[in-house]
Amino acid sequence: MNVILERTDKVKYFTNMRSVVAALGISAAAFDWYISDIETNYRGAEFYAGDQWMSGEELERFLTHNEVQFIWAVFSAVPKGFRSVVKEAPYIDGNPDYWQGIEVVPQLPNALFEIACWDSSATIFVGLPVEALNNLRNIHPSIKLLVTRGSQTPVCQ
Repeated sequence: MNVILERTDKVKYFTNMRSVVAALGISAAAFDWYISDIETNYRGAEFYAGDQWMSGEELERFLTHNEVQFIWAVFSAVPKGFRSVVKEAPYIDGNPDYWQGIEVVPQLPNALFEIACWDSSATIFVGLPVEALNNLRNIHPSIKLLVTRGSQTPVCQ
């Protein structure tokens, strides 16, 4: 299921991945992650390298020890131990797939789900497992289905 969270007063920074992962009720360490299309307020070495693979443990450690707002980013969750050659990095900024009226699926082949931070003003969840979606709804009841209708911005219901 694809949903969008646009408004919440439950997090300090809207696209703070520490809060997002906690709301999903998952452990980042349970997956490996490909992180791409990154723009953040963080100025450390971890995200200056651009698109990259991170183990779940690395991501969890980073999120635990750093207060970071991701302005733009796509976090693609893959099964632990799976890392493939990435021919086209997932992206959110200007990605027409979100706005073409098609069912959006995770962009990275074999990704279980993806979390996309959109311009610090929304977080889009693509292909969420039911349990994670239910956890998210419990924390953020204002979450809406992501429906695309060929517009330039997400349409929500």
